[in-house]
Amino acid sequence: MIRKSVMSFAALSIAAVFASQAQATVTVLGWPGGPEETALRKAIEIYNSKSGLSDNDKVEALFFNREGFWDKLQSDLAAGTTEFDINLTATYSLGRYSPYMEPITLTSNEAYDDKVLATMQYQGKQYGVPTDLSLHFMYYRSDLIDQLLSDDDWKKEYRAIAKKTFGKEMDPVNPQNWTWDDYKVTALFFAKKQNRKSPVRYGTVLQMKNLLFNMMVWHSAAKAYGGNWLDESGNVVVNSNGYRSALERYKSLYDAGSSPKDSLSYEYAEANAAFGAGQAATMLQWNAAAGDLTDASKNPTIAGKVGIAPPPQGPNGRFTHVHGLGFGLNKASTNKEGARKFLNWLATAEAAKAYALAGGNPALRQNVVKDVESQRPDLKTLGEYAGKYGFVMNGGTSGNALTVYEVQAREFTGYWAGQQSLDQALENTEKSMKELLK
Repeated sequence: MIRKSVMSFAALSIAAVFASQAQATVTVLGWPGGPEETALRKAIEIYNSKSGLSDNDKVEALFFNREGFWDKLQSDLAAGTTEFDINLTATYSLGRYSPYMEPITLTSNEAYDDKVLATMQYQGKQYGVPTDLSLHFMYYRSDLIDQLLSDDDWKKEYRAIAKKTFGKEMDPVNPQNWTWDDYKVTALFFAKKQNRKSPVRYGTVLQMKNLLFNMMVWHSAAKAYGGNWLDESGNVVVNSNGYRSALERYKSLYDAGSSPKDSLSYEYAEANAAFGAGQAATMLQWNAAAGDLTDASKNPTIAGKVGIAPPPQGPNGRFTHVHGLGFGLNKASTNKEGARKFLNWLATAEAAKAYALAGGNPALRQNVVKDVESQRPDLKTLGEYAGKYGFVMNGGTSGNALTVYEVQAREFTGYWAGQQSLDQALENTEKSMKELLK
């Protein structure tokens, strides 16, 4: 009797599993842990509760471990897996996964501007819906900048530093309107090594460690000076005046003592720690840092003293590197119709707002973000900057994009550290990129 009961229970359990799978016939592979998982689960919950949704179109979530996620995703896609219909993808890995994904047409996009959609495009085709975006803010000490803009003695010293640096006097400018020249003079003014009366030790914090993500931060300067990876004909153009100017700008700031001496080992966490300790006046950093840097419990020294502006403007304009996480269609999906319906829904205002309120970081159109601005004020700035200033390097979604970033990190940080000349760094980078992007 007990044996029969156990067998009956097991049979019911198996049946329940299959029933659950039958009800949720669209499977979405998401990023495990953190706000991305929470936001995806909430979006799926709302979607599945919609009236009139057939069982064939209901959605369930699937998550791998973080460790080795991208390699496992590639091997599964290459093997033609049908374990999931929709998979996570990223701007810098689109070329890597595109052979195993199917382009999509968003028939109901209400939430995203063209520049944001471009973070999920490869070779002119849309491969995903951009649900989470990363870009750069110029963080600055508002108390220090306010005094610089109003104190006559500070202005006098600022003009003298500008005269020494650029051969002409310059007046302090609001960070919202900074050029890279304004930023440089400001960084020099607040560097103790250049101005003994500076109330802080450093004018800025540069992330100069040999790390691919640091190249993404620096690219906002390179693009402003006209730098790119490829021209319209597909030729590598990294050995250019644009790249040269932006590389020299970083090195000159570092050599002048505007950034901490150990900046050559800095990435995200170290830069945040230096700025949060009140040691620096400015910092170009990822938008993800905004929450911590403006949280008085985490950074009491700078509480209420942090302003946010877009990256400075260069001769070719004002730009911020952008990349996104998003969801696209597995070419081997066994339910493409249901998958397309969910992907199109993700691009609606309803879905995007729900995703944002659950903790996601979508860069929304201004007419959409206004509905969630009171709960998520950072998203207004995120969407505004992405729409106005966002860019992806030509070739930045290729199959070898990550390797290109790694090459640039190795060569350019070598130049900043004085291990090789600028000419050698650019020549080495150009040679490697020609092989990687041919």
